[in-house]
This record gives sequence, C-alpha cells and structure tokens, in this order.
Amino acid sequence: MKNYNVAIIGATGMVGQRFATLLENHPWFTVTALAASARSAGKTYEEAVGNRWLMSTPMPEKMKNIVVQDATADIENITSSVDFVFCAVDMKKDEIKALEEAYAKHECPVMSNNSANRFTDDVPMIVPEINPEHIEVIAAQKKRLGTKRGFISVKSNCSIQSYVPALEPLRKFGITKVLACTYQAISGAGKTFETWPEMVDNLIPFISGEEEKSEKEPLKVWGTVEDGKIVSAKAPLITTQCLRVPVSDGHFAAVFASFENKPSKEEIIEIWRNYQGEPQKLGLPSAPKQFLNYFEEENYPQAKLHRNLEGGMAVSIGRLREDSQFDYKFVSLSHNTLRGAAGGAIEMAELYAAKGYFD
Repeated sequence: MKNYNVAIIGATGMVGQRFATLLENHPWFTVTALAASARSAGKTYEEAVGNRWLMSTPMPEKMKNIVVQDATADIENITSSVDFVFCAVDMKKDEIKALEEAYAKHECPVMSNNSANRFTDDVPMIVPEINPEHIEVIAAQKKRLGTKRGFISVKSNCSIQSYVPALEPLRKFGITKVLACTYQAISGAGKTFETWPEMVDNLIPFISGEEEKSEKEPLKVWGTVEDGKIVSAKAPLITTQCLRVPVSDGHFAAVFASFENKPSKEEIIEIWRNYQGEPQKLGLPSAPKQFLNYFEEENYPQAKLHRNLEGGMAVSIGRLREDSQFDYKFVSLSHNTLRGAAGGAIEMAELYAAKGYFD
C-alpha cells in the first residue's frame, strides 16, 4: 500500500488529539498538516493545544512543531498538500456541512467524525465491518458535487457502535424490535474528570440529541443503495435511552431484541465468535482480528478491563440470556473515542485506501 499524506481538521479538540496519537505511526497515513479555528492558526500544534492535551500518551513529537492552519481560510493550501483529510471540528451543523463540502469541492476526500452529513442521502455512514457496500454511493455524490476525486464519508455516532455490531450478524434471523439503553462515558462529551468534576459520583439521564441518533442511525447503516441514494431500512423498530455515567472511556449498552425466527443461545454465541467483516478479510491495519468478543463470565465485560481490547477497536459482549418481554437480552461495550470516533474513522479511511478511492 502506498503512503498517503493527510491533514487533521479540528486537531486541537479531544477527537483531533486522538487522531494525532493513532496516526503517529500509521503504516499508510502520514500527518503533514493540522488545522483548527482561527484562534489556533499560526501557532505550533504544541502552542495551540497548550495545557489542554487530554490524551494519556504524550503529543507526538513529529507533530509538535507543525504550524496549525485555519480550517476555513486555508482550505486551498491544505487541500493542495494532502491526499485526504480527517475532520473532527466543533462548529454548528450548517457550518460543518459547508466546510466539508468545500473540502470535497477542492477535490479532497473528507473522512468525517462529525454528525452534520450523516443523513445526507448520498453520503455513506460507514461502519467498515457492517456496510462497506455503501461506498458505492460515492459515484452519485461526486456527480452532485461536480467533483472527480473529492467526496465526503462519515462514521456513525459512537453510541450505536456499542450495540449495532452485536446485532448485525443476527439480522438474518429477522430482528423485529430492539430496546437499547446506553451508558455513555464522559469523553463522549469531550470531557475528563478534571474538566467535568460534576460528573464524579453522578449520573445524568439525558444527552442532547443522542436518543434520536441512536434510533435512526442504525437504520441508515442497515439501509440499501438505490438510485444514487442510501435508503434507510424500515426494520427493526428501535427505542433507546441514553445516560451519561461517571466512566472516563467506553460506551456500554443493555440490549433487548426479538426475532422473526428465534435462534438458540448457542447459535448466537457461535455467530458472534465467528463473525468477520471486510476489514478482517482485507487485513486493514486498524481492524481488530476478533471484532466481536463474547465473555461467559457473568460480570463481564467491564469498561475498565475490556474497552481497550485489540487497541480499543473490538466490541465486547456478555450476559446473553432469554427475556420475559423480548426474545433475548445482553450487554455490550465499545471504546467510544477509538472504535466509536477517531479509530473508526481511520479504519474507514483504510477501507477507502484499499479500494483505491484516494488514488
């Protein structure tokens, strides 16, 4: 695989910092440009971030002295120097849509961590192990944008990656309804316990916009490409509740599901343990070897013990049992800033690279 030069747009925020750490020694992608808001522009990355470095590992040495550019004003300069960009900006939704489209129209592919374009019907929302075929819609998007090379692809909301991967291989049994309660880490809000002391010994039963995303996004991920658009699936019926809990990293889900053709418990576990998506078959650098991991222990998985499984890119599942109202219930866990954010976007970019979309 050839090496690609990349930029991180929104490099000073928590997800941008996570991109920086994950890309530090990436075998295919080299960070050659960083961008953020106008107030960070002109400073070195080290100066721009200052004492706001939130990662547990140090800032990558080779990025410290890269001069941060203005994500909006310097688009031409950025796009002329890289093969594609990762985007994780903190802006209003309409501003993000305009920004991502501007990069695409400068013939620069955009791998987005933002939610603004998730329901643009010709923008694929990719979970690489689940819906890689949605990449096919890019041809229609390029036609709309009038581009030859530029396009936008987004990753899904971090919360759905705690339970949708576990449901994906069970869809062949006809999932009819799902109830999912998610218990979401504070890093999902871009916070640490130092910056959000109110969350210590606390729980907040509301996360703005999260329940709507958690109910709608799986249906787009499970949708089909028809006439240059992604048409969301009609089923299953999904209802969710999303809570913020005092955990640093790792989104947890308690999931209840019913089926048209109820499988046995043994069948489900066997399917989970043998499931492979396209990233595993292609051997993508960020892909976990074992995507879905089922634990027999009653008190597993746990955020502290299992969120970093396979570099934080695996999904952990446990406590599968029959339920009195649904067919089955189980719990599942994923790392929200690795699998659910920056890591998922990098794996998505690897999928595009393997299929030649950056050439």
